[in-house]
Amino acid sequence: MRIVLQRVSEASVSIKGKLISKINHGMLVLLGIEKGDTEEQADWMAKKCCELRIFEDNEGKMNLDIDEAEGEILVVSQFTLCAEIKKGRRPSWSKAEEPERGEQLVDYFIDKLKNSNKKVKTGVFGAYMNVHLVNDGPVTIILDKKPDIKE
Repeated sequence: MRIVLQRVSEASVSIKGKLISKINHGMLVLLGIEKGDTEEQADWMAKKCCELRIFEDNEGKMNLDIDEAEGEILVVSQFTLCAEIKKGRRPSWSKAEEPERGEQLVDYFIDKLKNSNKKVKTGVFGAYMNVHLVNDGPVTIILDKKPDIKE
């Protein structure tokens, strides 16, 4: 499971020119599900996203989490985060989870955020989407949790 998380002043998802979701101040979470990923990993990743102190306080220091910053979250599934590029020029998607299981884990992750009382919006699983964002900072965090969760 891989996440590219970006602090944004705004972000949106459109499909064929139609706006699907839009947030203002908050975080864009690009989520890739790999074969073998588990609900336990999704739990850890969702908790980590909620607790990361990446928003500035009154003194300009990154001390606030998403709740304290009164931010929103936009989650977009992105299997291309699972690309294997060790050889050749064309990425391999063999590490990406099969669509049915991938969608289940993406939905599970989203539900974990929503059950934590977060303001969550989403893209559309498996759709060709245009993602627009204004990265604030810029702040970009990569979360890559392997199957050996000990926390």
